[in-house]
Amino acid sequence: MSGFVTRLVSLTRKEFRQLLRDRSNLAIGILLPMVLILIFGYGMSLDVKNAPVAVVLEDSSPTAHEAIAGLQLSPTIAPVLLGSMHDAEALMRERKVDGIVRVPADFSRALAAGNARVQLIVHGADAGRATIIQAYVSGALGQAALRQADRGGGAGGAAPSPGRVTVEQRMWFNAANTSTWYLVPGLIVLIMTLIGAFLTALVMAREWERGTLEALFVTPVRPVEILLAKIIPYFAVGMLGLALCLLAARFLFAVPMVGSLFAVVLSSMLYLIVAVSLGLVISSVTRNQFLASQVALIATFMPSMMLSGFLFDLRNVPTAVRVIGHVLPATYFMDLIKTLFLAGDVWPLIWRNCAVLVAYAVGLLLLARVVTRKSLD
Repeated sequence: MSGFVTRLVSLTRKEFRQLLRDRSNLAIGILLPMVLILIFGYGMSLDVKNAPVAVVLEDSSPTAHEAIAGLQLSPTIAPVLLGSMHDAEALMRERKVDGIVRVPADFSRALAAGNARVQLIVHGADAGRATIIQAYVSGALGQAALRQADRGGGAGGAAPSPGRVTVEQRMWFNAANTSTWYLVPGLIVLIMTLIGAFLTALVMAREWERGTLEALFVTPVRPVEILLAKIIPYFAVGMLGLALCLLAARFLFAVPMVGSLFAVVLSSMLYLIVAVSLGLVISSVTRNQFLASQVALIATFMPSMMLSGFLFDLRNVPTAVRVIGHVLPATYFMDLIKTLFLAGDVWPLIWRNCAVLVAYAVGLLLLARVVTRKSLD
């Protein structure tokens, strides 16, 4: 029995020393659970809070203002008062508001007659969020009509007239009201991230382990040429993956592409360069397949899935998490690809997000070049 205990203690001591010697295992064992807890704990939120909704008041009467008072007091809706439908529609196309409430010019007169109508247009890219906004807006307007009817009955001493507000609902950019139209474009971002960053980091790290890159470094070939030679094949693979995704979106899931194919391909090329460059940086720093795969998973794929707006609207998460989400290049490509598929060519948004992706691509390519040159020293 004493021999068993001695061997067990010796083996256990050896395993602890090996664990402490390999800091990458410690990092994965300690940091990965913390990262996952933070991402899933703060990044996952299905609640709708302070959803911006444009309110176009064509009727300036006190009755109309009182009708929308419930929206101003709601923690779910953040009304934005505008003067015209043209301004409201422009904000909707750029996804600066999630809906439009239009109070017509004859609202007060129609409410007094017992049947007022209010138009509600909701951005339907995220079908679940759109349904929640529809319910809250309809409920707030309905409660306002009931309060007005109660006051009217109390003031005159007679039975209140049934002041009814009918909300005429429309859904933009997702006529089918299905989450498939919202999720399939986002899957393109995840697939491009997986091919670009994760696969590149893993394959390059394997070459570092085998020493094939060091063998290339002693030849007259320059590091820039080596990097470009590594980028081109995976860029081609990523574009092939994009083509398959577009075909599946069109013919398998019947997701419409309202925007131009040129804009979709251009933005996808920019993001793929960003992803491949990030994979090169990870592989050059880690030089180990296992560590590279974990770093790529934590730094690219998981954040792209949880914090880029793929599953959850970033406006519903804490400020710190929202800031982290807007640091990720996947967030800008996610915004681009969903807008191009469902809303069309909103050029101010397209140029703005493409400029951000170009900045990321240039910065990461330069960083990959610097890291590779340092590895030669």
